[in-house]
Amino acid sequence: MPITVLLVDDEPLVRAGLRAVLEAQPDIEVVGEAADGAAVIPLVRQLRPDVVAMDVRMPLMDGIEATRAVLRTVPDPPKIVVVTTFENDEYVYGALRAGADGFLLKRARPAEIVHAVRLVAAGDSLLFPAALRELATRYGEDRGNAAARTAMERAALTEREGQVLRLMARGLSNAEIAARLVVGTETVKSHVSSLLAKLGARDRTQAVIAAYESGFVAPG
Repeated sequence: MPITVLLVDDEPLVRAGLRAVLEAQPDIEVVGEAADGAAVIPLVRQLRPDVVAMDVRMPLMDGIEATRAVLRTVPDPPKIVVVTTFENDEYVYGALRAGADGFLLKRARPAEIVHAVRLVAAGDSLLFPAALRELATRYGEDRGNAAARTAMERAALTEREGQVLRLMARGLSNAEIAARLVVGTETVKSHVSSLLAKLGARDRTQAVIAAYESGFVAPG
């Protein structure tokens, strides 16, 4: 079965470009388009896409609110990749905090766009550690506050889970973490699943944001 994608952007040329890139792949199918975040929920319910490629800045409902709405109201929601012109956009950080699985630059090369869709469809996060650190430094206003620290303390991560989270924040894959800690990949996967559950995080991106905003990991 092909990976199905819904494109959401208020610029027709951007949608056309993304469609051309994605539909050139035999394993990807664009099943719909929308010009604003306000149209996302009914289309997601109707089309059941695997991935939503969503602009962050739109006139009626931006990508942050649309992401929140989809994750809050749609059972078994799709993966969401926010599409942006600038990687240091505050809207990008807001969308990631809201639950997006990663972000993609509009100027990305076709191969990068295809890779991003395949990656998130497979259940991985599109995590750019350097960019996420910069976003957390600029816009993570709640970093280190009492509520964030309390949430991290309540998670009661084990020492090994804490090590895994710190390495995740540096952008290491499960295989790279396993090599660094001299353990098996399946062991790392188990630790990742456990710490995500304890933090109430949807994916690796959400866990890393929680780590930054609680002060567990310094973004600088």
